[in-house]
Amino acid sequence: MTIELVRPPGLTDSSPCAHAAVTDPGRLVFTAGAGPLGADGSTVAVGDVRGQTRQVMTNLAAALEAAVAGLGDILRTTVYVVTADRGELLTAGQGVREALGAHLAPSTLVGVTVLAHPDQLVEVEAVAVRDTWEDPGPPDGAATL
Repeated sequence: MTIELVRPPGLTDSSPCAHAAVTDPGRLVFTAGAGPLGADGSTVAVGDVRGQTRQVMTNLAAALEAAVAGLGDILRTTVYVVTADRGELLTAGQGVREALGAHLAPSTLVGVTVLAHPDQLVEVEAVAVRDTWEDPGPPDGAATL
């Protein structure tokens, strides 16, 4: 069994872990929690749950694309929001649903006390399914560790 750790170009390289992982037979994709980070590694939309959710979903889509999957291939998500306010949880959940469109995969929405990056309010992790890469491996431009 092999595990391919995916670090897509265009996402910050300051993350200590891969953005996604794929394993044989090459159909399941497990993402790290996508955060609201710009390409320079700084947190965007400070103080804005909706704005951070948009950036998170953009980053999640980029990680999935590098693993030859997309938002429509998601099997489930977990959404973490730094809040004790159900209204902010619902704002983040709505932002995820908007990004997924008609593909309303199962999701868990959780309020937490803190996330990894300064000023980070939202994080989303996903499990997706995709077609198997043809040999010899990932497509051109998809960096792996």
